[in-house]
Amino acid sequence: MLSKNLKGMMVLLPLTLLIFSCQKLTNSKTEQESQELAKRVAALQKVVSPADLSNKVHVYAGGLNNPRGLKFGPDGNLYVAEGGLGGNESTAGKCVQVVFPVGPYTGSATSGRISMITSDHVRHTVSDKFPSSQANEIIGGDIEGVADVEWVNGQLYALLAGAGCSHGVSPSPNGIARVDDDGNWSLIADLSSFLQANPVAHPEEDDFEPDGTWYSMINVRGDLYVIEPNHGELDKVSMPSGTIKRVVDISASQGHIVPTVMAYRGNFFVGNLYPFPIPGGASKIMKITPDGSITDWIKGLNTVLGIVIDKNSRFYVLEMTVPADNDPGTPDFPSPGAGRVVRIDPGGNRTVIATGLSLPTGMTMGPDGKLYVSNWGFGPPAKGGGQVLQIDVQ
Repeated sequence: MLSKNLKGMMVLLPLTLLIFSCQKLTNSKTEQESQELAKRVAALQKVVSPADLSNKVHVYAGGLNNPRGLKFGPDGNLYVAEGGLGGNESTAGKCVQVVFPVGPYTGSATSGRISMITSDHVRHTVSDKFPSSQANEIIGGDIEGVADVEWVNGQLYALLAGAGCSHGVSPSPNGIARVDDDGNWSLIADLSSFLQANPVAHPEEDDFEPDGTWYSMINVRGDLYVIEPNHGELDKVSMPSGTIKRVVDISASQGHIVPTVMAYRGNFFVGNLYPFPIPGGASKIMKITPDGSITDWIKGLNTVLGIVIDKNSRFYVLEMTVPADNDPGTPDFPSPGAGRVVRIDPGGNRTVIATGLSLPTGMTMGPDGKLYVSNWGFGPPAKGGGQVLQIDVQ
């Protein structure tokens, strides 16, 4: 989900958070729920022309399968985590499944992927040996796989969100994987087990994933920090031991707000998606201190799936969908062409940097000072339909 918490938004399409949380259908669908579902389908099938993008936005690369988190490596190339293509294997009857209608999932042990994009815009496969899973076809098969990538001391690591028995992939759990030069990987931190042994204070029973839907990962002083949106927590994975420790249970004070992404500048700055339908301006960025204290930092945002802080302490915020007509009172659902990037300076002034993005799911800043965004990170077409956009912020 993207993350599973991005799942609700994937109704009738193949993906954050999210990968996400939102209202779900029940066995006895009402007429209102059916109309809501039809609205989501229509929104996700919208055709967006390249001409709809801001003039500072360019397609940097294509051919990606549900692209999510992305970062530049020490070699100067861009590495992209991909949800992959899902699979057909089932673990129904073997373990607790994800709540219907999102579950039960079906999965594959080898359809998730990491790609490397070189400066000449060519995509190369780093590894296509990762788990990938998809939600129940009743909601369109939302896909999870590799959620994010990060480097520690020149070594590539992957954050897995599409594994675990509840995702139809057993015995591989969700966690952090060390990726070798030959594309093989080994698990160094079992995040599925950690979730199950350390429940949060306020899990959302109607939108619960036993293995979690991990979404973002960053390196802070040689250790890895990860966000899980469905349960609502920020955790530390000490390196190289892989020991996991909770920094803060976000759900305990904030409830089910679906935290998704983070940046670090002395403190953690964590953005959230918020459940659907999208109430305009309901998302925010929180400041979380290393000891876990939470303070609201920037309010009035929408569906935050990316945060970058530049050298001038300006925040660049990736909003996956801005509600119709930018009316804070108008609920909406994820829609192609409705994503944007907003810059917020230290004084609180906001400038829209880019518009017309389609279901964007991740953002990073390159060594050239430009932003790079995963576009078409979920939704049809899943195979090869994802892109990386380059955004000139000058």
